[in-house]
Amino acid sequence: MPRHREIRISDGVREVVVPADAISWQFARSSGPGGQHVNRTSSKAVLRFDAAGSACLPDDVRARLLARERAWLTDAGELVIASQVHRDQGSNVAECLEKFTDSIRRALTPPKRRKRTRAPRSAAVKRLSTKRRRGDTKKMRRRPED
Repeated sequence: MPRHREIRISDGVREVVVPADAISWQFARSSGPGGQHVNRTSSKAVLRFDAAGSACLPDDVRARLLARERAWLTDAGELVIASQVHRDQGSNVAECLEKFTDSIRRALTPPKRRKRTRAPRSAAVKRLSTKRRRGDTKKMRRRPED
């Protein structure tokens, strides 16, 4: 099992430090490339992180992470990231860590508040005049009333 140091993730304003023991690793046989050797090596890497119960994440970051990464979460709130793209275990571990840091970095930045806008008055006037013109055109096509 690989031993990594703590992971520091920053978005330029805030920084989160994830200790190495907060991440658990599992390795399995990969279905990816590898030829005959693929049946003998466990090159698939699976990263597991308890996102719901981790004390290293601030509350707002945890809430955004849980909302954003629902596809990678278990029912218990554990983040599961897997990689089996590469032929060797080390590259798959590096890819899992990259996906993990990207997801936390995205959760660090709060979403921008939407600025409400209104359509200009001229757009409403133009829409209504076009409707009126179209109605007049259709009215001219009708049979004259007696």
